[in-house]
Amino acid sequence: MAEHYLPAQPGTVNWGKWDATLPPALTIKSGDRVVIDTVSGEPEDMPDFAATGFTPVPGHAEIFAGTHRGPGPHLLTGPVFVEGAEPGDVLEVRMLDIKFRADWGWNLQLPFLGTLPEDFPTLRRLHIPLDRERLIATMPWGQELPLEPFFGNFGVAPALEWGRLSSTEPRVFGGNMDNKELGVGTTTYFPVFAKGALFSVGDGHGRQGDGEVCITAIETALTGTFEFHVRKDMKLTTPRAEKADEWITMGFDPDLDDAVKEALRDMIVLISAHSGLSAQDAYTLCSLCADLRVTQTVDGNKGIHCVLPKRFLPVRQGEA
Repeated sequence: MAEHYLPAQPGTVNWGKWDATLPPALTIKSGDRVVIDTVSGEPEDMPDFAATGFTPVPGHAEIFAGTHRGPGPHLLTGPVFVEGAEPGDVLEVRMLDIKFRADWGWNLQLPFLGTLPEDFPTLRRLHIPLDRERLIATMPWGQELPLEPFFGNFGVAPALEWGRLSSTEPRVFGGNMDNKELGVGTTTYFPVFAKGALFSVGDGHGRQGDGEVCITAIETALTGTFEFHVRKDMKLTTPRAEKADEWITMGFDPDLDDAVKEALRDMIVLISAHSGLSAQDAYTLCSLCADLRVTQTVDGNKGIHCVLPKRFLPVRQGEA
């Protein structure tokens, strides 16, 4: 196992796009670890540093000046080319650590977007102080909120024939999943669609509720430590995640009902594969023990994640 560092700077950050033709920013082997810096926010999201006393994130301004602006808003560090990863494989991504790079975050409401666009038709942008020692965000109304960081937007490249895609929508390769469950200690499994997998990450979140209803979380710059493993023994069609005590499946669709069906169907497949239960028995088990949660309702493709505690997963007959 080797350890690498990938800074966020012009040439290692792509703006608003997922694309299998992007050149790798780093090449690693399966089993390697990478510390990856990210930045968050477009030029219009920046605070007045002189007036607020906030500290600019190193490299952020240079990225604006030296990076092509794509169809989406997110700044994604990568891609990381993982040797041996081929289409049809699975990339296992272990989230080992997250640290804050900034002493500020931002939250945005935009006209015609969000879960209640008809109720809140005006633009509002907040800049929120972050205490990186106490792990506290202080809101404008004086309330202190505990920070619980995760990356909203990460995954692998889409298939070459899909072309260049916006960073806005979550899709079968990952992308803007905005799933607060995927923090430190989580392993996420991505189906591979392009040679080398081409992993990228960004959209750091300091805190978010399920739904992300006003369109953003506390957006901020984070550094993540990841470990990558190419899995030739797995086949997936959509991302899954695993914690020490839970399995998580995910569905993405403009229709929330259809996103539910995607997440639930994959959980049924997972249960049957691990336990040997029939699909019908697994469906019953989901009704009794699995929780369907609304991931986000604001990214075009809405998200649902299905969570099953591992203690409810039956042991396959004949296994200890």
